[in-house]
Amino acid sequence: MKPVDIRNLQTAEVEQKLDDAREELFKLRFQFTTGQLTDTSRLTAVKRDIARYQTILRERHLAAELSANQEEK
Repeated sequence: MKPVDIRNLQTAEVEQKLDDAREELFKLRFQFTTGQLTDTSRLTAVKRDIARYQTILRERHLAAELSANQEEK
């Protein structure tokens, strides 16, 4: 999923997708260790998706903190 598409989602949806991606990564790692995983590039793709989700959530968190600090002044 592209970052532009992720930014268009609500925060709750991004958090849900992050949880789903983490679960998928767990399953892929399990398949990898048992030798059942055929497409190992999927591991890298899911890790990158997780990083994208976390980055977007962090951006939103920082933006909320910044706006809260500006309102206090």
